[in-house]
Amino acid sequence: MNYDHLKRPLILVIFGITGDLAQRKLLPALYQLLKAGDLPLQLHIVGISRRDVTKDDVYANLASFVGEPDFNGDLLQHLKDCTEMVQMDLLNEDAYRELLEHLQEVESGYEDGASRLYYLSIPSQAFTPIIRLLGATGHNAPLVSGDAPRLLIEKPFGYDLASAKELVGVLNENFGEGQIYRIDHYVAKETVQNILVFRFQNPLFESIWNSQHIDHISIVAFEQLDIEGRANFYEQTGALRDLIQSHLLQLLAITTMRRPAQLESVDIHTAKFDLLSAVRPIAPDEVGSKAIRGQYEGYRDEVGKADSNVETFARLELAIDNDQWRGVPIVLETGKALDAKRTAVTISFRPEESNQLVFRIQPAEGITLRLQVKRPGIKTITDRADMDFDYTKSFNDRPAEAYERVIVDAIRGDQTLFATAAEVIRSWEIVENVLEQWSRGGDDLRYYSKGSIGPVESS
Repeated sequence: MNYDHLKRPLILVIFGITGDLAQRKLLPALYQLLKAGDLPLQLHIVGISRRDVTKDDVYANLASFVGEPDFNGDLLQHLKDCTEMVQMDLLNEDAYRELLEHLQEVESGYEDGASRLYYLSIPSQAFTPIIRLLGATGHNAPLVSGDAPRLLIEKPFGYDLASAKELVGVLNENFGEGQIYRIDHYVAKETVQNILVFRFQNPLFESIWNSQHIDHISIVAFEQLDIEGRANFYEQTGALRDLIQSHLLQLLAITTMRRPAQLESVDIHTAKFDLLSAVRPIAPDEVGSKAIRGQYEGYRDEVGKADSNVETFARLELAIDNDQWRGVPIVLETGKALDAKRTAVTISFRPEESNQLVFRIQPAEGITLRLQVKRPGIKTITDRADMDFDYTKSFNDRPAEAYERVIVDAIRGDQTLFATAAEVIRSWEIVENVLEQWSRGGDDLRYYSKGSIGPVESS
């Protein structure tokens, strides 16, 4: 890894620093990066909040969210010393001008200027007005140092195809594509990155990565937790938007894309987009047979809506229309309140499904190769045996959390792990017919008990 990013001062502006995402993911990631020496020595954090809060308020729960028995109070104090809080009206244009003047003043304290990141850890409905105000008041332009600022935004990138195109348009009007970092923390997970290395650094598997040798592919993201009181969010989102449209389609692209010219950002994104372009959207008359939606019992009581048809479980069967994958069924599946937590990519080889390669994203991160072997004894009886790679057993180093990698790559200007506008739009195109048909209601919603495997049809 190139460590030049550590030499340049960094100004990190966090919108929504008091929000749940920043508290649970972003600030703990900053703590771990500081602990590992992966943040610039000259760091200035500007926390933006609509409320009047102090640094002590912001970092009050950091130790519990980090969850380490040897939590370092000196590192906590260092983060506090690097942080200042700014209270502002997020819809007031003058407030953005004042903020820019302040950032210019901060940067003037560094001899050769500083890099600048804007992190929007805010509800998606606030993206458009804040991005427009940042652009209108000059936050999109370099300061005296000449460095172009970078903008990090969390998913969802739109609510449907039309809104995604609108958001892309707003972003492009105010920032260049090279400045925009659309976060998909699934892609930043260590085990997902290992899919790329495994595929392209082990020619043994590359030669059989096609429809001639692979029978089908399954990508699942199952959760034991229910919606955890996030009624408003989930009523507007649902399982298909929350995980399949974004995370699981990205996993599909990484798993099945052709070998890029180089394992570098531009070539990887080109290969991913080419793959997504070959994924055939489910046609309107196929939704009933190729898309399943379910809802766990009790969901309607939790959201206070007796007629809610929002899915807490979704399953799509997709097809890739290219020479490498034509005829191989691809199943993407996600659900809440299920019997176990599991995110995995399973490659099932021909001719027997018992020959499998499983990338375990979480938990128990690792890779399992399931093969047929002869059981001990005189008779020739075959059985399945697992060859297993486990991160915890193989390496002593703690795997970097996804948000740690996201922050470092944004500082370095590496967009490999961030979705492009073209990928986002194509992902919405793939699921648009399903979303449209499900929005009309209908009697296809399947119900399942909490703690079960989900709808019967998905098993």
